[in-house]
Amino acid sequence: MLIPRANWLARPLLLLRAFWRAFPWHWLFAVLVAVDGYLFLDPVLTVLGGHGKGVIESLRTLDSDRLASFVQTGGIPQLSRLMLGLGVQVMAVGLFMRARLAWAMSILLLAVVGTFSLWRGQGHLGLLVYTVVLVAMLTVYWRRFDRSSLTAGSLFAIISVGSLLVYSVFGVLYLGNEFNPPIHDPVTALYFSIVSMSTVGYGDIVPHTGAARLFTASIILMGITVFATSIGAIVGPLIGGNLRRLMRARISHAMRKNHIIIAGVSPLAQSVYSALRQRGHDVTVIVPSADPHPYPDDADVLVGDASDADVLRQAGAGQARYVLALRLDDSENAFIVMAGREVAGSGTKLVALANSAVHLAKIRRVNPDIVISPQLLGSEILARTLSGESIDEAMITRLLFGQNAPEGQA
Repeated sequence: MLIPRANWLARPLLLLRAFWRAFPWHWLFAVLVAVDGYLFLDPVLTVLGGHGKGVIESLRTLDSDRLASFVQTGGIPQLSRLMLGLGVQVMAVGLFMRARLAWAMSILLLAVVGTFSLWRGQGHLGLLVYTVVLVAMLTVYWRRFDRSSLTAGSLFAIISVGSLLVYSVFGVLYLGNEFNPPIHDPVTALYFSIVSMSTVGYGDIVPHTGAARLFTASIILMGITVFATSIGAIVGPLIGGNLRRLMRARISHAMRKNHIIIAGVSPLAQSVYSALRQRGHDVTVIVPSADPHPYPDDADVLVGDASDADVLRQAGAGQARYVLALRLDDSENAFIVMAGREVAGSGTKLVALANSAVHLAKIRRVNPDIVISPQLLGSEILARTLSGESIDEAMITRLLFGQNAPEGQA
């Protein structure tokens, strides 16, 4: 007997799809972007005498003579290459952490790298093709980078301040004779750059030509901008997350009206929540403790004891359409119904779950509007199926809500 082609292909396809979804693409992209940055930096490292040493080692062993030669012979193109390459390397770390800001900055920097490679022409076409393909892949998988965090803000601050420092140091060395006293060593150039960026201005080094003065003014203006945006990028996620949670809690409390309240984290409660949200209902969930719960992050979750009338009042039980007591303990469901009677509005219906058919009669004594008995429903359907009896919609509804439970089970 031949097995249909669709059947023997289904399992491998499902496994391939699961692997495709679970694969850590952000790791792969971080490595690919880091490689792109290194390839772009390699000619600069060769000029600086650091070929084969790596970025950090090349910069650490850099001496004044090689730096001065690099500035005088390389000029603006080599300086731009150095800044771009270092920026791409830093953004690779952000991609590893799935930061949305790092993704956006990577797209921008890689676009500039590709443009630079196209401009330089011969010997750079391979890097151009690699960069274009990498940008396309990052664009396709943009949903993988969905995190906004302190780490992303810190990376933005590092790349901004670092780029400005590189621009300032190399620019000061390039215009070294136009300062009084002249600047020819990296330490003095770094000192003057930091003093200018921070707008301290001690006055011990003064630009005495128009070009040097304009360059110093650009350092001051960019320093103010970079420091302001860097502080915002770091502090923003810290304040924004707490403020967003606070505002969401206040808005949820104010907008809880004509909604459905679910008390519990049982499997049935989770399934009911998902089904109601898919149908567009507003749902408020009451969980017993602040421990991790299975509901999504955007769920309107209230931590507290649902059998407490104050907690139900805070959940808006007076304006709710339904209060569903779906805990795993039948006695707790009964207490939730009793508390709900104190605060429920005239149009609020109380629904109680009877996990065991034995407790049906006892739960009915607290007068819920609806009693749900999945156990009774399952047993009756199985018995009817095995006996060959018919099963209709009216019978399922009657059994689901426990309307024919024998009193002897109480």
